[in-house]
Amino acid sequence: MTQDQLKQAVARAAIEYIKPKLFSDSIIGVGTGSTANFFIDYLGEIKSQFAGAVASSDASAARLKKLGIDVLDCNSVTELVVYVDGADESNAYLHLIKGGGAALTREKIVRAVSKEFVCIADESKWVDVLGKFPLPVEVIPMARSYVARELVKLGGTPVYREGVVTDNGNVILDVYNLQIIDPVGLETRINQITGVVTNGLFAAQPADVLLLGTKEGVKTLFPR
Repeated sequence: MTQDQLKQAVARAAIEYIKPKLFSDSIIGVGTGSTANFFIDYLGEIKSQFAGAVASSDASAARLKKLGIDVLDCNSVTELVVYVDGADESNAYLHLIKGGGAALTREKIVRAVSKEFVCIADESKWVDVLGKFPLPVEVIPMARSYVARELVKLGGTPVYREGVVTDNGNVILDVYNLQIIDPVGLETRINQITGVVTNGLFAAQPADVLLLGTKEGVKTLFPR
């Protein structure tokens, strides 16, 4: 199977996974990226089974609206029944690196509002130790150089993602050369740097379940 076929398989599996959780008044959280896009497309087939969605990016919101799915402001929602999104890396504890699509801050907000986070990914995203994929950090523009110097002190090599502005009007530093042995600790340390909005580690609030697309089929994994 190609990588796209694996992504399609986990997106379809996510639809089947969330169906029993949905009621006519349910609001769901929807992520950003290539795997999430397949999920959004399949979501259009069951749009009569829930009330609407909160999107983690303007791009996902536009895709949902094109399918006739109501998109709500997160401020108008008390709780999301489920949040479905992809990841750039996952370990056995379902600690994740996210943010390849520069939507990490809104993704963290949607995750915080959700009862359950269902991560969907293909087997190339499964790792023993996080960090091969560069860790995205969203930064207030005027703090970019300062934050970069602080990230170097943590052992990383930050690279400015040129030409990218987040939906929040900020910039992204991608941090290379990290072996993330303590994801929760590193997430906290980076978030304490003045000028950082947030970073792409989802460790303090990891995924609740991972649907992993493999050549042997979709595996349903829970945190170790």
